[in-house]
Amino acid sequence: MVLGVTGGIAAYKSIQLARDLTRLGAEVQVVLTRSAQKFVAPLTFEGVTGRPTLTDLFSAEGAALHIRLGREADVICVAPATADFLARAAQGRADDLLCTTLLATRAPVVLCPAMNDKMFSHRQVQANLEHVHTELGYSVEGPVAGALAVGEGEGPGRMIEPSQIVQAIGRALGRSPDFTGRRVLLTAGPTQEPIDPVRYVGNRSSGRMGYALAEAAWRRGAEVTLVSGPSSLDAPYGVSIVRVGTAVEMDRAVRDVIAKMDVSIFAAAVADFRPTDPKGSKVKRAASPEGLAVHLEENPDIAKGSRDVRKPGSIAVGFALETDDLIENARGKLERKGLDLVVANDATEDGAGFGTDTNVVTIVRPDGSTEPLPLQSKAEVAEEILDRVGALLADRSGG
Repeated sequence: MVLGVTGGIAAYKSIQLARDLTRLGAEVQVVLTRSAQKFVAPLTFEGVTGRPTLTDLFSAEGAALHIRLGREADVICVAPATADFLARAAQGRADDLLCTTLLATRAPVVLCPAMNDKMFSHRQVQANLEHVHTELGYSVEGPVAGALAVGEGEGPGRMIEPSQIVQAIGRALGRSPDFTGRRVLLTAGPTQEPIDPVRYVGNRSSGRMGYALAEAAWRRGAEVTLVSGPSSLDAPYGVSIVRVGTAVEMDRAVRDVIAKMDVSIFAAAVADFRPTDPKGSKVKRAASPEGLAVHLEENPDIAKGSRDVRKPGSIAVGFALETDDLIENARGKLERKGLDLVVANDATEDGAGFGTDTNVVTIVRPDGSTEPLPLQSKAEVAEEILDRVGALLADRSGG
C-alpha cells in the first residue's frame, strides 16, 4: 500500500493513518512530497510503519523506483491531497515521486482532499476533482465541513478522519462485481414504541449486525441505505442513513426507497406491538396506584408488507431471532414474507442475540436446506451473508 502525503496541515492525521493501516496488517510505503516534509518528518512515518520513507524521485533506490512502486501497490492513497497536488495529478505531471508513481500504476487510487474552504470551492479545483474522478477513475473521499487550520474558521475543506480513510481504502480493495453499482437497503436496530414521552416498549437490540452488514455491503461497492432505529453506534462511513424511532416510521422509510433496491436485508429487531394510546404527558406513579395497564396493538410487518413493492428480481433477506423451534419458525418467515434467505439465530445461545459482538446463525433457504455457521464476530457473519447474497445476484444476472 502506497500512502502519499502532500503539504497540508492535515498531514499530521496521516501519521495515525499509517499506524492504523500497519496494525491492520498492511505493508505501508509512505511517500512524502517536498512540501509535506515542512509539516511532518520522514522519521515519524518510519517509526510507525517500520519501513523507510521515500521522498526523492531520483534516489539510491534507482531511477525506476516509481515503476516498482506502481507495479507492487495494491492501492494508492493520497492523504491529504492539496489543491496543488490535485492540479498536478489532473494534468498527468511527473515532477515528483508521488505523481510519477500515479502514472505508473494500475492500482485503485484514493484521494482525500484537504484545503481552505475558499480554495476548495474554486472552479479550477472543482474541475480538477471532476477530472480525476470521472476521467481517471480515482476515488475522491471528502472533504467534509468542519474546523480548518487556526484562524481559518469552519467550512468544507477538512480532510476526513483516519478511520474513515481506512474504510475508503477497504472499499477500493474490496469492490465485488456482484455488488458494485447495486443498491442495497438495510434495516437495523430496535424500534421504540412510546407509552408516554419518557417510556417506551422496545427490545435490547444494539444494531450491530445490521450496521456490520451495511459497512460490508458498502466496502463491496454497493450504494447502501441504512434505515436505523435508535442506536448508539456511529453511522457507517459512506452509507446513507435514515434514522427512525418507531416501527411505523421504519415501515414508511422502507416503502419510500425499496422499489429501487437490488437487495433488501431486514435485520432490524422491530417491536411486534405498540401502545394503542400513547400519553401526551408522563404518567405519574401517584396517579396509577393500582398499576399501569398498557393496551398494545400490532405493528406493521415491514418485511412482509414490502413483498409487493420490491423491485422485480431483487434479493430479500430476513432475520429470525427465536427462543424456540428456530428452524421451523425461520422457514415459516421465509415463506410468508417471500424471502430468498432467512438468517436464523437462537436468542438463548451463548455468543448470539442482542448486545454481543459475536453471533451464531443458520442460513435457511427456500428449498428447505439449512447451513449452520460457527460462532464468529458479527463483522465476519456479515461477510458470510453477503457472500451468499452475491451468489444469488450473480445467478439472477446470468453471471
